[in-house]
Amino acid sequence: MSRTKKIMMWSAISFSALILICVLFLLMFDWNRAKPWLNEKVSEATGRRFAINGDLILTWQRAEPATGTWRDWVPAPRLSARDVTLGNPEWAKADSNMAEIGHITFSVNPLPLLNKTIVIPSLQLDDPNVALQRVDKDKNNWTFKQSEPSAWTLDLQRLYFYRGEITLKDEVEHIDAKANIDTLEPTAVNDFVMGWKISGTYNGARITGDGKAGALLALKNVDKPFPLEAKLNVGKTVIRVNGTITKPQELAAIDMRLYLAGASMADLYPLTGITLPKTPEFSTEGHLIGVTDKRGGKWTYEKFKGKVGDSDIAGSLVYEAKQPRPLLSGTVVSNLLQLSDLGPVIGADSNESKKERGVAANQPAGKVLPVEKFTTERWGSIDADVKITGHKIVHSASLPIENLDTHLKLEDSVITLSPLKFGVAGGNLIGDIKLDGRNNVIKAQAKISARHLKLKQLFPTFQPMQASFGEVNGDTSLSGTGNSIASLLATSNGEIKSLINEGTISKLLLEQIGLNIGNIVISKLFGDKQVQLNCMATDLSVTNGLVQTRTFIVDTSDAVMYVTGTVDLAKEQLNLTIKPETKGLRIVSLRAPLYVTGEFANPKVGVDTGVLALKAGSAVALAVVAPVTALLPLINVGTAEENKCASLLKEARSKPVAPPPGKTYKAKVPGKEQVK
Repeated sequence: MSRTKKIMMWSAISFSALILICVLFLLMFDWNRAKPWLNEKVSEATGRRFAINGDLILTWQRAEPATGTWRDWVPAPRLSARDVTLGNPEWAKADSNMAEIGHITFSVNPLPLLNKTIVIPSLQLDDPNVALQRVDKDKNNWTFKQSEPSAWTLDLQRLYFYRGEITLKDEVEHIDAKANIDTLEPTAVNDFVMGWKISGTYNGARITGDGKAGALLALKNVDKPFPLEAKLNVGKTVIRVNGTITKPQELAAIDMRLYLAGASMADLYPLTGITLPKTPEFSTEGHLIGVTDKRGGKWTYEKFKGKVGDSDIAGSLVYEAKQPRPLLSGTVVSNLLQLSDLGPVIGADSNESKKERGVAANQPAGKVLPVEKFTTERWGSIDADVKITGHKIVHSASLPIENLDTHLKLEDSVITLSPLKFGVAGGNLIGDIKLDGRNNVIKAQAKISARHLKLKQLFPTFQPMQASFGEVNGDTSLSGTGNSIASLLATSNGEIKSLINEGTISKLLLEQIGLNIGNIVISKLFGDKQVQLNCMATDLSVTNGLVQTRTFIVDTSDAVMYVTGTVDLAKEQLNLTIKPETKGLRIVSLRAPLYVTGEFANPKVGVDTGVLALKAGSAVALAVVAPVTALLPLINVGTAEENKCASLLKEARSKPVAPPPGKTYKAKVPGKEQVK
């Protein structure tokens, strides 16, 4: 044998012997001797007390997962440690531990160590007790301090829990909850290997829930999505999911059925981070799909169906993570929408309804205008672009509203509904509404036009109105500041104009539509009989919440009534004078004016037949015939039939004009009034 061959042979024998010695050393070495060194290094790396209090054992096995290559024959070390504890940071309770684990078992793939990557195919925790704490936004016990970035990376692929308990006490989100976890046996139908039950409180509301899932953190298996089935109750809110997640640590893809229910959609904000309106009790179910990217991802809740109050809803919504704010877009459709179900959106529902959705019943007794405040602090968390359609809207059995169509936009805390369209009684209501919530107090603007509302369709169950050819036309333009409907109206400025022609008016009709003030007035003037309405012309100015009559004339077959005075929206006070002028000698009682005073909730109507009536008569004659040219455009949009409001306004234009506030008439000049 040549010298070269002898050298190569002895080199091979020496190398093999060295490997054998190393293997024998690893197999026969008492690894408990290494525990002090390991405890010290882990404590140093985490900044916490770390200790392996039980046995530390090393065994060898084939690498996981199987690749079908020579790499499968490279043995992988498998470590087993008993009674492991990891302490809390210094600010936590003394001698408390973040984690106490009865038994830890994990394997390490040796080849990636050459690239400074620690690949752990599986980590198994038996009897773990983990206590998570957070006392403020920057202080929690699950974030570990690192003095500098590590050159090593950790690749944890699967995590198994066996008979464990996890508790969370979060003083930021006000969570005090516990989850009990146990092992499940996979079946041929599903791959669920872990189940859990949750209990505790969230913001004072009780939490309950249960679920089951695959191997937690099955992170790298893209071809086999992670199965998840869970139910969570938070107070009255219920969330159920059933589907799969691909690469859970990245939420790379979600495909599942999602069911949501609760007292109000606004209650979902803490759980979803999405600003939704206040609603009655709701439930929806649909298909949730989503993917993540560097910007945050895109999530679609498609083909959902459900109910809000007594209304049905359906549609698709898309949530996109964008800068500077995420965007919620899509469509929502209702085939049957109860108008009362929109009350909570503006706080106009009853105290009983507020109680059902968990809101304080703060509507004061005796107050009519809603005082519940809008929660604008959430408006800046998201943008929205949603089209909303209601095919049939029901206010009551006697007043069907045909449809609703609007485009809701929320951008930088500014909400717009433009256009806002209602089909009503053969005509339509078209509006533009803007709510600016960028400051502490909302700035609101509203412009609404009513066109060709047919009186007989407005009151389909009121038989005397069915012979009417009349209709309603009107325009409203208001602006105000405030954080509730009441405060917005109390500061409002603008004007209200309307014309109603050729109808029927009676106490019975006014009772049907809930106009208590008009009901009392008509009873005083005409009793309970039907009266033909020729025209009602209204032109009102609104200044700092005070509504003043510029023109308010009601022309009936028996009399013409002139209305003057004010309506204080801030104080909810009425101060109106109604001066009837009888047509002929049939109704002697119409000579005296009526005074409408008191609060909205409790109006009072009185008659003064003395000297005050005589003084009021001349004042009313001048005050109620202010310039009527502002109402002429509403006549031009009327029907082709003779419009009785046209003749009424023509007559009113020939009468004296009311002086400006604080002025009196000096003299009459034909065709013109002079004031001083």
